Amino acid sequence: MAAQAGQATAGAPAGTAPAGPSAEGTRPHGPRGSLAGTGVLIRFALRRDRVRIPAWIAALALVGLSTVGKLEGLYPDAADRASVAKTMGSPAALAMTGPRHYLEGGYNLGAMLSHQVIGFYGVLAALMSVLTVVRHTRAEEESGRAELLRSTVVGRHAALTAALTVTVGASLLLGGLLALGLGSSGIEGVNWEGSLLYGAAFAGLGAVFAGVAAITVQITGHTRGASGMALGVLGLAYVLRAAGDVGDGTLSWLSPIGWAQRSYPFVDDLWWPLLPMAATALVACGAGYVLSVRRDVGEGLRNPRPGRRTASAALTRPFGFALRLHRGTVAGFGTALFLLGTMYGSLLGDVDDMLKDVHVMDEALAKTGGSSFVESFASIVMIVNAVIAAVYVVMAALRSRSEESAGRAEPLLATGLSRTRWVWSHLSVTLAGGTFTLLLAGLGFGIAGAASTGDGGLVLSLAGAALAYAPALWVTAGVVAVLFGWLPRFTAAAWAVPAYAFLVGYLGQILQFPDWMNDLSPFGHVPQLPAKDLDWMPLAVLTAVAAVLIAVGLAGFRRRDLETK
Repeated sequence: MAAQAGQATAGAPAGTAPAGPSAEGTRPHGPRGSLAGTGVLIRFALRRDRVRIPAWIAALALVGLSTVGKLEGLYPDAADRASVAKTMGSPAALAMTGPRHYLEGGYNLGAMLSHQVIGFYGVLAALMSVLTVVRHTRAEEESGRAELLRSTVVGRHAALTAALTVTVGASLLLGGLLALGLGSSGIEGVNWEGSLLYGAAFAGLGAVFAGVAAITVQITGHTRGASGMALGVLGLAYVLRAAGDVGDGTLSWLSPIGWAQRSYPFVDDLWWPLLPMAATALVACGAGYVLSVRRDVGEGLRNPRPGRRTASAALTRPFGFALRLHRGTVAGFGTALFLLGTMYGSLLGDVDDMLKDVHVMDEALAKTGGSSFVESFASIVMIVNAVIAAVYVVMAALRSRSEESAGRAEPLLATGLSRTRWVWSHLSVTLAGGTFTLLLAGLGFGIAGAASTGDGGLVLSLAGAALAYAPALWVTAGVVAVLFGWLPRFTAAAWAVPAYAFLVGYLGQILQFPDWMNDLSPFGHVPQLPAKDLDWMPLAVLTAVAAVLIAVGLAGFRRRDLETK
C-alpha cells in the first residue's frame, strides 16, 4: 500500500492530492471522511508504542503509589506530620510543593501526598502526553510517512485524532491505576473519593498537554520545535504555579498544574477545579484541528526564514552545520535553566528558616554534608538543574537519529563526509551545549543566591558546582551514542537516564532510597558541591566512561546499515 501510494504521489507537492483517477476515487470527503482510517491509525500507534506507553504508565503509577507508602514510613504519627506542616509554609517550601491550604487542616498522609507529589509527577504525566502526540503527528510528517498515508483512504484529521485518542487514553489509564491503587491501599487519610479525584487530576493534566502538543505540532515543521514549544508551555505552567503559591494564589489559577493541586484531593475533594482543565483540553484539541487545515502536510504555520543565497563557510563544514541545527535548542534550554537557577537562588535566603525543624530534610542534608543549610540545600537542588540539562543532552544527541530517519543523512554521507565525522559533529555540539546550559544554570543560581544571602562568593561556587555535573551529562550522551550505533530502534530508551537520575537524585534524598539505587545513576557519582569537597577522581572516571561509550557508539554506526528512504 505504501509503495503504491508513493508512486501515486511522486512529483506532487507536499500536502496536495495525488493525481490520477484511482486516488480521486478513493479520497474521503465530508466531516466523516476527514476521520477515515482513524481506527487503523490507532491500532498502528498502539502497535508501535506497545512497549513505550506501558513503560511510561507503569513507571509513573508504581512510583506514585510507592511514594505514599514511603511517606507512611517516614512520618508514622501525627506529631511527625504536624512538625513538617509547620515548616512547609515558607515561600521556598510552597514554591517547591504546593498551596498553603494543604497545611491548614490535618496534614494526613493523603494531604501530604497531594501537596508534595502532584506538582512533580504531574509534570511527568504532561511530558508523556507531549512526546506521544508529537511522535504520532509531527514526527510522522517529518519522516514522510504521513504523506504516504494521506495519499490513500485516510482523512485529514485521522492522524491527529488517533494521536489524541491514544494519548488521552493513556492518561486515563494512568489516572485509573493511581485511583485504584490508592483507594485500595487502606492508608490513613487516603479514601476512595480523594483517590478518584487524585487520579482524575493526573488524567486531566495529560489531556491538557495533549491538546497543547496538538497546537504546537501545527506551528512548526520540525519535531524538535514542536516538543520544545510544548515543553516551554509546561515550564511556564510550573513557574506560574510556584509563583502563585508563594503569593496570593492568583497566578496559580493560570496554570493547569495549579488547577490540579487546587482540587485538594484527600483534603476538600473539590471536583470543580477540574472543569477548567477539561475545557482547556477540549479547546486546545479543537484549536489543533482548526490550525491543521491551514497548512500543508509536512509544513508548519510558521515558515522558516529564507536563508542567504550562498551558505557561509561554517555551514559547509559538519560542525558548523550541526551547530546551526542545534542552536535554537541550546538557546531555549539555556534560557530556561538560567531562569530556573535564578528562581531557586532567590529562595536561598529562606533556607535556614525553612528546613531547620524538618527532621527528614535535616537527615538528608546531614547525609549531603556542608557547613550550612544553604550549601547542603544548594547541592540537592543542583541535581534538578543537572537533570534538565540531561533532558537537553538526550534531545540533542538523538538529532542524528532523526536526521537519519528523515533521510537527510543519506545525501550528506553520499559525499566525502565520513560517518564518524557526521555523528561526531552532532555529539560534539551536544557535549558543548550541555556544558554551556549547566554553566548558565549555575550562574543564575549563584547570582540570585548571592543577592538573597549577601554572600558574593556563591556566584563562582555554584557555577563550579553546576559544571561538576558535566561528565555525567557526557555519559548520558554516550548512552545515546551506543543506542544509536548498535540499537537505533531503541534510542528512546535513553530517556531513562534523566528520569532515573531525577528519581533517585532528588526524591531519593528526601524519601531515603538505598544507596545502591543512587550508584546506578551517573549523576550519583558527582561530588555534591558546594556541600562537599571537590574530588577529581569520579569526574575523571565518568569522563573516561563517556569517551568509551562514544567510541563504542561510533564503531557501531560505522558497522551497521544506514536507514535509507
